[in-house]
Amino acid sequence: MTTAAGTALPPRLTSALWTVTRLCRQPTSVAELAAHLSVPLGVARVLVADLLAEGLVSVQATLARDADDAQRRDLIERVLSGLRAK
Repeated sequence: MTTAAGTALPPRLTSALWTVTRLCRQPTSVAELAAHLSVPLGVARVLVADLLAEGLVSVQATLARDADDAQRRDLIERVLSGLRAK
């Protein structure tokens, strides 16, 4: 998710990093980011790592170890939705 510092960034429409901060205003998986940006998953991971190092996004575990089937299904549906949005 985008932090307060990330939200305060001035618009840079051509910047992939700025775009990621906009996409992450709601919890978003790295796979969803990759799909939205049309980049490989590894590239999306690097972008997120750069933003994390600057304090512009925060990262959370997608699922807890004790996640139930409904939570796992919801995650899969969100990832599929992100991939289909492309």
